[in-house]
Amino acid sequence: MARPAPETIETMADLRVCIDEIDSALVALLAERERYTNRAPALKAREGIAARAPGRIEAVLGHVRDKAAAGGLDPDLAEAMWRIMIETVIAREERVIGTEGKDG
Repeated sequence: MARPAPETIETMADLRVCIDEIDSALVALLAERERYTNRAPALKAREGIAARAPGRIEAVLGHVRDKAAAGGLDPDLAEAMWRIMIETVIAREERVIGTEGKDG
């Protein structure tokens, strides 16, 4: 369903409906992302890649910042959100595969 343009919304109630719809879509996408990241420990272990791969982290953050800027989202906000997700995933991976491995 197409949402009205933000500048055409006249009440907070209508604005909140749109924000709630967007939040629901974001949660669904983040849940999908998590299902993919749940596969990473097995693949990283098999390929000898460390849970914390600094080169990959910086590449992901650079890509996110670029996409955010191009899409009209504050790159600092996007990076902060992704850092939280990345650190959470790394902590989970390290509990499964440890801290050894190459930067990949």
